[in-house]
Amino acid sequence: MKLFRITLALISLVLLTASCDDSKSYAELLSDERKATNAYLATQKVINEIPADTVFEEGENAPFYRIDEEGNVYMQVISSGDRKNNRAKDDEEIYFRWMRISLLAWATGSEIYAEGNAEDMGYNSYFFRYNNFTLASSSQYGSGIQVPLDYLGVDCTVRLIIKSQYGFSSEISNVVPYLYTVRYFRSKI
Repeated sequence: MKLFRITLALISLVLLTASCDDSKSYAELLSDERKATNAYLATQKVINEIPADTVFEEGENAPFYRIDEEGNVYMQVISSGDRKNNRAKDDEEIYFRWMRISLLAWATGSEIYAEGNAEDMGYNSYFFRYNNFTLASSSQYGSGIQVPLDYLGVDCTVRLIIKSQYGFSSEISNVVPYLYTVRYFRSKI
């Protein structure tokens, strides 16, 4: 019986060691995320600060603006919406349609799959309560998805680069940066 336990312990140790060799440390995953993000941004025009007047260039060829000091969120404004008369209010229910691709897949030349609900109106509606992260219905999407509404009208369309710690809360440990295309709107009800 003692020999069986020792053998079982050795087999477990070998399996555990083998599985650890294949995984990366969190620091290595963060480094990969940073490299993938930087590789994509190297193909784009980037402005490292928010315009003083918060009037962003718009369109398909607009630059990506670094939104936070650490570079966790970058925003390209496709359409700024009505910035003066259609701003989100704290705790307001805001709906959004989105598509995204993995920048890790893009950077490594892997097959890229777009995912989201932007093209299928039968797909679930996504919404959050603006600036209310105490609710799981809002915090589950991370803070990055709400950032454009700090500057733009609810009817805006943007592209966002969101690193994992600002992304969907269920995916933080995956350490994958995504390029999103997002449209925001209010419920028609």
